[in-house]
Amino acid sequence: MKKKKNIFISSFEIFLIRVLWNICYYVFFRFSPLYFSSYRRVILRLFGAKIETWVRIYPSVKIWIPSNLQIKRGTVIGPNVTLYNQGKILIGNNVIVSQNAHLCSGTHDYRHKNPELPHYTYEIEIKNNSWICADAFIGPGVTVEKGTVVGARAVVFKNTVMNGVYIGNPAKLIKKRIYKKNVKSRNS
Repeated sequence: MKKKKNIFISSFEIFLIRVLWNICYYVFFRFSPLYFSSYRRVILRLFGAKIETWVRIYPSVKIWIPSNLQIKRGTVIGPNVTLYNQGKILIGNNVIVSQNAHLCSGTHDYRHKNPELPHYTYEIEIKNNSWICADAFIGPGVTVEKGTVVGARAVVFKNTVMNGVYIGNPAKLIKKRIYKKNVKSRNS
C-alpha cells in the first residue's frame, strides 16, 4: 500500500487559490449559459476537481474550492446548490443534488471560547443513485449510502442506511426505498 505524501498548504496559499477561483467563478463560470455543463466541468478540472463525463452542473452552483470536489458520471448538481467543501466532498454515480441543497464539510469546536474556535473538516460522501432533495442540508462527516433519498429541507448529521428515505430536522428514517419495475408508458 502506497503512503500518500502529506502536502501542507498554508492559509495564505489557500487564500490566493480562493481569490483566483472566485475571480474565475464570477467571470467564466457563474454567468455561463445553462447548457454549457461541459465548459463548467473544464473550468472545475483546471482548479483540481475530479469530475467525470456526463455530469451536469448548473452555473449558479457555489463551490468553495474545486480541488476538494469529486463527482462521478451521470450526476446532476442543481441550481443554487452550495458545496461548502473545505474538506473533501465525494459524489457518486447518478446522484441528484436538487436546488438550494447545502453540503457543508467544515465545522468548529464550540467548546472553546470565541474567537478561538478551532476549525475541523470532515469528508462528505454521497454514494451512487442517491437523491438530495431541495433545500436539504448534509453536515460534516456524513456518508449518504447508496440509493438514499434525503427529503426536502431535511437536515442530516449522521450516516444514512442504504435505500433509506429520510425527512425532518434532524433527519429520521421513515421507510426504505422500494424500486418499481420499468413499465412501458401508455404513450410509447
